[in-house]
Amino acid sequence: MNEMIQYFKQISGKLGSNFYTGFQDTHNLQQLSFIRNLQKELKDTKVLDVPLHELNFTVFDLETSGFFPEKGDRILSIGAVKMKGTTIISDQTFYTLLKSEHPISDEISLLTKIQTDELQNAPEGKEVLLQFYQFIKRDILVAHHSKHEKAFMQKSCWDHLKIRFVHRIIDTSFLIRLSNPQWKSFSLDDICQECGIEIKNRHHALGDAMMTAQIWRYYLNKAQEMGFKNLREVYEYLAKSYN
Repeated sequence: MNEMIQYFKQISGKLGSNFYTGFQDTHNLQQLSFIRNLQKELKDTKVLDVPLHELNFTVFDLETSGFFPEKGDRILSIGAVKMKGTTIISDQTFYTLLKSEHPISDEISLLTKIQTDELQNAPEGKEVLLQFYQFIKRDILVAHHSKHEKAFMQKSCWDHLKIRFVHRIIDTSFLIRLSNPQWKSFSLDDICQECGIEIKNRHHALGDAMMTAQIWRYYLNKAQEMGFKNLREVYEYLAKSYN
């Protein structure tokens, strides 16, 4: 499909700009239709009783310009990696910057190694989100401090696609609390050190996603060793423990 778009882009001067625009619109409509069908399927998918080792996860991370999407902060990059149960599928990854005409602060640039001019030449947010949906499909999403990711995905999906973000996101703390109930708030660095995971490419969306996937694998293994067979059993146990 991308090759076809490039071909029509090359000849659009001969055919007129409306032709290429119309083709793009048709392509985007097809992708939006895919997402809407996907959201309907998600409502009917019963994942709580699926054995943990059979679940499909996409572990993801966002680098953002700040912490408050409703106040104008935005997604700078998205990184993600696929998992099947406790297996990290390292050759199935997703990473991209998102286009922005607004400069980012020196502090954020230093932290993420992302430069303003890189964002100016990056793909449009709408296209990135459409590609991300194609990548994650019906997978359960996993993130560290997932409220941050969820808030930005909800805002971005509405701003760029006019759709609501309805994918299930599970926070790493969901499993961590099974074996470390006293842990309330913890950084990615703290958890990596606790699990013996090498801290590498920190504050890069794909680097953080890969470390989060290793954390998820570590605690998913622990959950299975403790006898938990599916997400429903974990939810029920945690509900009783915190009541």
